[in-house]
Amino acid sequence: MIKKLSIVFILIITLSCVDKPVDDKYNWVPIEVTATAYNSLPYQTSYEHPAITAWGDSIKPGQKWIAVSRDLLKKGLLYNTMVKIDTFEGVYLVKDKMHSRWRNRIDIYMGENIKKAKEWGRRKITILYAVEKDSTEQLLE
Repeated sequence: MIKKLSIVFILIITLSCVDKPVDDKYNWVPIEVTATAYNSLPYQTSYEHPAITAWGDSIKPGQKWIAVSRDLLKKGLLYNTMVKIDTFEGVYLVKDKMHSRWRNRIDIYMGENIKKAKEWGRRKITILYAVEKDSTEQLLE
């Protein structure tokens, strides 16, 4: 009997620790932006440290990262904000900032693949960025 109760208790604890899916924890806010692409190459980023982002992260090919224009920071696309890009699978993270001259723009990191970045070009797209749901809002669901 005690063994069965222990198993039930462990199951209850385990199931209560399971996180909600990402979509349940966040509101996804749409915003239309101009999207370009960039590579971690000296002439596109920094000659001294082409693989270091503006926030100091080390970037390497294969990572789903984006840079955002500084006006988007004020709209809530802060460091490590999750972003869904309508033409790409998965979730990207805001890990870099663009030069202050750019407005309403994201730059999608494409490793060292210059051809892929050039093929992408410049496009107007709608992205969704994650804003954590208010804890009281989660109680209402």
